[in-house]
Amino acid sequence: MHPEPKNPMYAISCDNLSLSFGPVTVLEKISFSLNEGERLGIIGVNGAGKTSLFKLITDEYTPDPPPPNEPAGDVYIARGLTVGSLSQIPDFEPDATLMSAALSAFTGLLEDEAELERLRLAIEKASPAGSPGSDTDGDAVQLATRYASLLDKFTRAGGFEFRGRTKGILVNLGFDERFWELPVSSLSGGQKTRLALACLLLRNDDILLLDEPTNHLDTDAMYWLEDYLKSCRKTVLVISHDRYFLDSVATKILEIENTHGKLYDGNYTAAREKKAADRAEQEKHYKNQQREIARIEAYIEQQRRWGRERNIIAAESRQKLLDKMERVERPDALPESVRLQFQKSGESGNEVLYLRNISRGYPDKPLFRNITLTIKKRERVFITGPNGCGKSTLVRLLAKKDRPDSGEVEYGNNVTVGYYDQENQQLDDSKTVFDELWDTYPDLTQTQLRSALALFLFKSDDVGKQISALSGGERARLTLAKLILSKMNLLILDEPTNHLDIPSREALESALEQFDGTIIVVSHDRYLIKKLATRVLDFGVPTPLSIYNYHGGWEEYREYKAKYLQPAEQERAEVVTRAKEEFLSAKQKQSEQRRLERRARLNAEETGRVESRLDEISREINGDAATDHVRLAELYEEQQALEARLLELYEEAERLSANPAGCDV
Repeated sequence: MHPEPKNPMYAISCDNLSLSFGPVTVLEKISFSLNEGERLGIIGVNGAGKTSLFKLITDEYTPDPPPPNEPAGDVYIARGLTVGSLSQIPDFEPDATLMSAALSAFTGLLEDEAELERLRLAIEKASPAGSPGSDTDGDAVQLATRYASLLDKFTRAGGFEFRGRTKGILVNLGFDERFWELPVSSLSGGQKTRLALACLLLRNDDILLLDEPTNHLDTDAMYWLEDYLKSCRKTVLVISHDRYFLDSVATKILEIENTHGKLYDGNYTAAREKKAADRAEQEKHYKNQQREIARIEAYIEQQRRWGRERNIIAAESRQKLLDKMERVERPDALPESVRLQFQKSGESGNEVLYLRNISRGYPDKPLFRNITLTIKKRERVFITGPNGCGKSTLVRLLAKKDRPDSGEVEYGNNVTVGYYDQENQQLDDSKTVFDELWDTYPDLTQTQLRSALALFLFKSDDVGKQISALSGGERARLTLAKLILSKMNLLILDEPTNHLDIPSREALESALEQFDGTIIVVSHDRYLIKKLATRVLDFGVPTPLSIYNYHGGWEEYREYKAKYLQPAEQERAEVVTRAKEEFLSAKQKQSEQRRLERRARLNAEETGRVESRLDEISREINGDAATDHVRLAELYEEQQALEARLLELYEEAERLSANPAGCDV
């Protein structure tokens, strides 16, 4: 990695990057550059090479050597800029708490903070108890000077803000103060990922590499992260399948497709529109050129058939024209995507599902109480809320995979349920892909099963894969394959877009849009919610154990919630407010510390001047002025005044050292 880009205006440049694993080419001649503060969204199907590109940037992978006479692939970072990625976050200490792990991003400030405390205690011990001018007096002043110097450095580095900032970021990523003293070892995998994201944001890196940062975040945290990235002025490279997030954050899009990269200006929607227009234009030019080539070839063939000299000359002339023609390439085939269509089992009654006073929770954590709802035919109900609030528990009750603590869940007339669970727990890891489907649908032929699996990109050898070896995306596709082979008129889906790439999400959206039944979905995919929702159930609104039932779309609900339901977030707001108060208190303390520092510095300077003058007076009294009684009287008078002032300075230095926090002295 070179220290800086060829163009000094760029924060980062990637030039001619290629990467292969054996005979398989992953990336081919990827090039792009970003100015400081630009935000690049990187998209592509699962397995396209997005994470491999990040590993090239961080030197975990080495680019392939170039062919002869071609430049080598390289990554250039502007001089003085640092790069941070989630993969670079160190492993947390086994006994670390969540708060101590987050604060580890400020190792230098923590060391300075400890040194300031050590100096404060040393100043107290060195405070003079004897006469002015003793050695302990000098130690106290010297320590106070060192304290003031370190305090200045600590203040300028944000020493009075970093704890409040840490608390604010943790709260906004879903870790309120209940989590702060929990050991990191007790956190789930998703929580550890969120903690790693918090640590990365707290570090002072100039270029951020974020791989799927919205995974494991609830919707409020996603909105906060978007605002943070847009306001932080850092250069950001983000891999994401979250189209809503990319629309909000990205200023450029890099799409990796068929090993090549194409850079677009603007957000995801702008890039998608530009890509469609470019493909249409290229297809048009390709077809027009092919028609022209066919016409010229027919003319050449005709002239050669006639066989006269002038015909041969005309044919050769046209052939030269054809040989020199710059051929327009046909657009590359788009990566294959899943194809699905849900099959309806017949009409249900108008009222599909009844919830009567249902409650559920655990001895130490109630989730919801006395929920009563009726869901009607063809409604598209989306369930949202913070992580851990009970959304998945609720849909398990609705699918009758679990029972409520109290109350009833009842289906209406002729309701047939299809259920998708986000953990894919209905898959047997000991089976192959094909056997999992065949055991679920033993009446279908092998041809029917293989055709269904092919729709979800399981072909040839893929159908013999062990389920335990599948990636998250492959497990999600297999669960969807099982679901579409059943017939239902009520779909209950728990985070169905998790692990799916953008083409697969779009295919799922299209299938849900065409499904002529009732849909209940738990999702943090705001693009999906915005497109399909006709009703929103929001956990914890307006009270912690209730669910707000809003008839309308997602954007309408957001506006309504912001206007009328803000008290529902009071508990979280109080934590954020406390962090803000701590910040303001730290700012005030910082001001007091600057006052203390200035007074300590002035005290030390004046003490030095007084002590120096007293030395001069002592030498003059014992020297030239020894026989000059008038001069001696003047010197004794000045000496008395200076010794009184020196005593005042020593007393002030003692008070300053005893009040390092900036109390009034």
